[in-house]
Amino acid sequence: MSACKRLVCLVKQRRLWAPTRRNVSTWSPVGTAFNARPHKRQDFFEKSVGLFGVPELSSPEGFQAAAKTALRNTERLVGRACSSPAGVGTVECFDQLSDELCKVADLADFIKVAHPDPEYREAAEKTCIEIGTVVEKLNTNVELCQSLKKLLDDPKIVAQLDPDTRRVAELFMFDFEISGIHLDEKLRKEAVGLHVKLLDLNNAFLIGSHTPNRIAKAAIPQHLHMHFGSEGSFIQVGGLHADSPDDLLREIAYRVYLYPNADLLDCLEELLRCRYKLAKLVGYKSYGHRALKGTMAKSPETVMSFLQLLTDKLSDRTKKDFRMMRDMKKKLNPRNPELMAWDHPFLSGVLRAERFNIEPSLYSPYLSLGGCMEGLNSLFSQLYGVSLMSEHPSAGEVWSEDVRKLAVVHETEGLLGHIYCDFFQRSDKPHQDCHFTIRGGRWCQDAGRYQLPVVVLMLSLPHPTKSAPTLLTPGMMENLFHEMGHAMHSMLGRTRYQHVTGTRCATDFAEVPSILMEYFATDYRVLSQFARHYQTGQPLPESMVARLSESKKVCGAADTQLQIFYAVLDQIYHSKPQNRSTTEILKDMQQKFYGLPYTPNTAWQLRFSHLIGYGAKYYSYLMSRAVASMVWKQCFIQDPLNRYVAETTHNRRLCGSSGF
Repeated sequence: MSACKRLVCLVKQRRLWAPTRRNVSTWSPVGTAFNARPHKRQDFFEKSVGLFGVPELSSPEGFQAAAKTALRNTERLVGRACSSPAGVGTVECFDQLSDELCKVADLADFIKVAHPDPEYREAAEKTCIEIGTVVEKLNTNVELCQSLKKLLDDPKIVAQLDPDTRRVAELFMFDFEISGIHLDEKLRKEAVGLHVKLLDLNNAFLIGSHTPNRIAKAAIPQHLHMHFGSEGSFIQVGGLHADSPDDLLREIAYRVYLYPNADLLDCLEELLRCRYKLAKLVGYKSYGHRALKGTMAKSPETVMSFLQLLTDKLSDRTKKDFRMMRDMKKKLNPRNPELMAWDHPFLSGVLRAERFNIEPSLYSPYLSLGGCMEGLNSLFSQLYGVSLMSEHPSAGEVWSEDVRKLAVVHETEGLLGHIYCDFFQRSDKPHQDCHFTIRGGRWCQDAGRYQLPVVVLMLSLPHPTKSAPTLLTPGMMENLFHEMGHAMHSMLGRTRYQHVTGTRCATDFAEVPSILMEYFATDYRVLSQFARHYQTGQPLPESMVARLSESKKVCGAADTQLQIFYAVLDQIYHSKPQNRSTTEILKDMQQKFYGLPYTPNTAWQLRFSHLIGYGAKYYSYLMSRAVASMVWKQCFIQDPLNRYVAETTHNRRLCGSSGF
């Protein structure tokens, strides 16, 4: 399709949503790109450039070729690292070695969960395991470790290193230490074996945690069938339906979706046993102690003290929140007034809506997806001099036709990187909102240029229709801002070394930029720039924004307490063996740190996918929220659009080495 025809098509689609009162031209290009329905590619003879522009990945078999190339380059870089004189070049070589492996492993890690083609997912999964195995072997490679140790043990050489190079060298050494480099050869091999086994267990648990449960249609009232997927004579339940006003629907979804899967329970138990065994083997009291070394919290004892302190501080307010929820349930359903875990999200929303009149449907017309993306573009432009520009992906570059591609461009530095936006609902796609690093930024000494970062943002938003663009609830809008915070952290954290770029910082700090973005998402001075009715163009009234902001305080203690419960559960699972099942631990911790009763024959922990990427570190969401609150109050509350404050706070040096 020609550019002219595409433009005409865009205008026609936009007019379907906008009466003559709405001037189509007031939408920016990036806003139009996300409010328009996707175009199907017409040129069937255009050659595929491969996923993310990687030529090998034009077919599933290409993962094997990409892995072979990465491993061949890895072997060459290991030789160079072990034979070159100790100095800055050693650290650069280590970072390049890490980058070679990460570029394949990170891409495969995303494709294995997001690609609609099972052959691609399977090929990506095999690649993840293959690359992961090599990484664990390198982490116990004595000769490689010695080349780095020689550098760090020489005071004269260390004195010549800039702070960032020294820090990265220390981080690589830290990886060697927690992997068991100090062990004898037999125990090192045992450690590698445990690591490799954990790769399989982690992958199996992640897949299982996102797999729907099913139940016979006859077991579910017929009028509820329409809310679930169908598979022959079975109903598929792939989520909790936590916001549904139907009590029975929420209860059924909760009981079925969280029904224990014996194989997955065994997988989790084995995973936790292997993590503990590995931690003990390499010299730690528990996996939690190993995972938290090098973080801001430093130890499980500090984390548990933090979580207990929060619980004590919130106790009275949490009880008050649950009392309000019980009263509301009694009012809505006098026959069944007991407050259950499946009631919390819905009833807290009802209480907010009743007290502040913030029914999501009142806000959604003002929050079209395109309008929100336009607002983010404006915000980033004012704070950082950065623009989001829509690009048309080449053939084979994306895994679904509704994926949008954005170029992130700085007003003086030019192109900073790319963001692929996989925003819309799709079968076999995880329902969890998340950010994936596909390629980290780094200075390429050999090429004399900067390697631009590439990330993916994944959401599960409804598709636009013929009569309306995708309209977001306030919660969806906040999630969008949160995930864009991760993406911009990756774009603006322009570091010399990819090992510390963007979100590859300390885990208990990684959520700060994204949570900080949530504050911008509820500030009228920001919202007034983009939140306008998709049909009339009328701005979102300031009074509605004020009510939305105030409503967040309603049931806030109970919401925080739920997160504390999750964080405590994560800590207990990764402490010393408890000699009881993960479900028994959950039941006990739910009583002590949440308050709502455990539902028999459920196993929420099997849906706790953060146990993989955030094992023993889930508390970081709570810690990051505290830090983000402090940053907002000290730096942005007076003027959220102050560029000097933004750039100073983010300490962004586009050609330097300091990240966020």
